[in-house]
Amino acid sequence: KKKGGGGNKGFQRIANEEMNRARTPFLVNMIGLGMAAPTIYHHAQEELKRELLPGILSGEQIWCQGFSEPGSGSDLASVQASLTPDAASPGDFLLNGHKVWTSLAHFAQWMILLVRTSREHKHKGLSYYVVPVEGHRGVTVRPLIKMTGEAGFNEVLFEDTPVKEAWRLGKTGEGWNVAMTTLLHERGAGPLVTPAGGVGSEGLAHNVRGLIALAKTQRRNGRPATEDPQVRARIAALAIRERGLAENGKRARSGTLVDHPMRLPLQVKLAGTELLQDLAAAALEIEGPAASLYLSDERAPAEGQWPLAYMNSFGATIAAGTSEIQRNILGERVLGLPKS
Repeated sequence: KKKGGGGNKGFQRIANEEMNRARTPFLVNMIGLGMAAPTIYHHAQEELKRELLPGILSGEQIWCQGFSEPGSGSDLASVQASLTPDAASPGDFLLNGHKVWTSLAHFAQWMILLVRTSREHKHKGLSYYVVPVEGHRGVTVRPLIKMTGEAGFNEVLFEDTPVKEAWRLGKTGEGWNVAMTTLLHERGAGPLVTPAGGVGSEGLAHNVRGLIALAKTQRRNGRPATEDPQVRARIAALAIRERGLAENGKRARSGTLVDHPMRLPLQVKLAGTELLQDLAAAALEIEGPAASLYLSDERAPAEGQWPLAYMNSFGATIAAGTSEIQRNILGERVLGLPKS
């Protein structure tokens, strides 16, 4: 409560499901609320908590995540962005490196950052910091334009960027452990902080309803698409997957029904993003040739939202760890299976 909390996950889940149902605007600070705040809460010094948490909760500080690099995506421990001592400010550092696929960096004031502080050890050579990006010396943010025409991702370059020792989370060399806290919340944050239409239970349910509504407006052989047995079977199969995922997610409310803390977050991320992709693909098949019409075309079914959803859905199965990586983690760490 002293840090601005006081509720519980159940109430938060209900609130966010209702906001999703009402189609509230995109939650721009999802990284700040869903990943940065819990990581700061668990690992930062008290003074840093007091400085940063209120701004995250109020929405005054937008955050981004600096993990992936051009040469280290799935192999997160191979990051090369590094800190070296700052001769002009003893005890502090200079940051040099290159982060990529950084969502929201073009809006963000702060970044959670995994950096290399030693080259002698792969995992133990990593440390975790928070760094200001907006207007901070040596930081360059370059938006990456997606095939949708949007600028959702960015590359961020650091050139002798000042970093204070007080901005470190956890101990030097223990950044990997701190990053696991972030990833646990990242993969489990979907139902809590997902924007409308995402992989949260109500977001997926909305997409199923949207798919049914679309089928009612499209025609197959002169009749509504909903009367086509193949279309009905396709939608039914997707709706069953959505309901199964939603019911499985309810198990998270009882710790006694979950045997591993990563099981449900990984399942939600893996199954939810792949279902999102399959829903969008089904919509384009139902639209037929009209699926080539995009947002700006008034003739586009459903205002052209489904082609946009389809193109964005591929990023969802890559971000926060590819589906292949999720399956490896589930098999090796959760189920205890040997590496292939």
